[in-house]
Amino acid sequence: MKILVIGGVAAGTKVAAKLKRENRGAEVRILAKDKDISYAGCGLPYYVGGVIADKGALIVNTPKKFSALTGADVLTGKEAVSLDRTAKTVTVVDTETKEREMYSYDKLVIATGASAVAPRLPGIELKNVFFMRKPEDAVALRAAIESGEVKRVVVAGGGFIGLEVAENLSATDVKVSVIDMASQILPGFDPEVAAYVERHLADRGIVCFTGTKLEGILGDERVEKIKTDRRAIKADAVVLSLGIRPNTAFLAGSGIELTSGGTIKVDGQMRTNDHDVYAVGDCVTVTNRITGAPAWSPMGSSANIEGRLAARVLAGEQPTYPGVLGTGVCMLPELNVGRTGLTEAAARDAGYDVAAVTAVVDDKAHYYPGASNFIVKMIADRKSGKFLGLQVLGKGAVDKMVDIAVVALTMGATLHDLENMDLAYAPPFSTAIHPFAHTLNVLLNKISGEMDSITPAEYMEGKAAEYKIIDVSINPTLEGVPYIDITKINGTLPEYGTDEKLLLVCAKGKRAYMTQNRMKFYGYNNTKVLEAGHTFNEIETEE
Repeated sequence: MKILVIGGVAAGTKVAAKLKRENRGAEVRILAKDKDISYAGCGLPYYVGGVIADKGALIVNTPKKFSALTGADVLTGKEAVSLDRTAKTVTVVDTETKEREMYSYDKLVIATGASAVAPRLPGIELKNVFFMRKPEDAVALRAAIESGEVKRVVVAGGGFIGLEVAENLSATDVKVSVIDMASQILPGFDPEVAAYVERHLADRGIVCFTGTKLEGILGDERVEKIKTDRRAIKADAVVLSLGIRPNTAFLAGSGIELTSGGTIKVDGQMRTNDHDVYAVGDCVTVTNRITGAPAWSPMGSSANIEGRLAARVLAGEQPTYPGVLGTGVCMLPELNVGRTGLTEAAARDAGYDVAAVTAVVDDKAHYYPGASNFIVKMIADRKSGKFLGLQVLGKGAVDKMVDIAVVALTMGATLHDLENMDLAYAPPFSTAIHPFAHTLNVLLNKISGEMDSITPAEYMEGKAAEYKIIDVSINPTLEGVPYIDITKINGTLPEYGTDEKLLLVCAKGKRAYMTQNRMKFYGYNNTKVLEAGHTFNEIETEE
């Protein structure tokens, strides 16, 4: 069987390598547009910041090494320009000679990936305008930084890659700003979580301008300023991280079914509407594992999973891809961020009766050196208890919190299924009640009515406006706010009527919950706990 693979980065090379292991006798050929194959696209920002010192480390395999290791044939500099499904041929253009060539196949795998969005903007041709999609992009940006000519950089785009670039640039003492035309950075997170990250970045010198559209790049020969719909910003360089587009233009007229965004539609076995044509990686739309809705997941992790599955199908097995969860993790200055599953907004849109809580929990034993906090937002269906999603921020290993959530989502678990998991504990690693379990307990308390609270999102919306803020921290913390010490509550409080609306605020929310519990016993039925306390929320106090 002759298998032709178009594309040689993550998904394409995974198909080829796995298929040759499954069927050594298969004739597998990769056609790659670029000279490099199997490069670490997700590692590019870390080369810019010097975390990855050697650019050679970004190239996982050369064509020669890959062919020797796997037995697949690799041809580079071959750009696919058309597909003839009737003749079962692909026409390519040699990127050096510009000559047209034709390759036949029995089975075709399209793994052409996606390219950075390059908007038609005035000044985009100026020196020091960079993208961040290929190794040469990272090499060029790092060289410009090391030359000393770049001191101020604007990153256009507040997604994972844009923020990772900003983080790495800031580590080189370059002044960095981020602009994004969306209302928030970090798509895939709920707004109040993204807002916290935005404040955190600002405190560390990375200012984000959301709701800001890039309109042009100004300068004579090189970048001097960027023009937005709000103001001009001085810059010596611009990194455009405005998203990506699938590389599927060559399929025009082929009859391969595409989405409105240009991605390829595939079934659970990565087949297109042509039984002999498969597609994997950043150029395809799959499904959301929870809702079954179409989902685009241009991630290296998804590309490898899809490539491996397609190879198994081509080898005669019958696995089915269950879909993606929207899992992601990102390292920022002194803060790691991660997510999986549905956001609160997405869960509501999907028709769930959403119960969500935001909690601040210890990431390891509080007395252990280096202990810090996780800020966790957990989402579930109120009626069924079905676990739906998690967002987490913290200095520590947020990925382990995310990965526990991924397993829960994959298994279709409810909150009660997860309630008493025997998770790993030792002071250097976790807390006796694991931070995941701690957050889950808080959510269960909220659903049962044992804790009556206001979420950070509700607080931002002004839903606590009728409540008097009460500081219930260990020691008075909020200036100009009345203070109550839980240890002194042994009956009704003369200062407050039992029907008075009181918003209980502490550092993390735990002490506020304990205070509410005690006050309920003495007849106070109108108190609310501010979830995540003043660690997460910006408290508005009367001066």
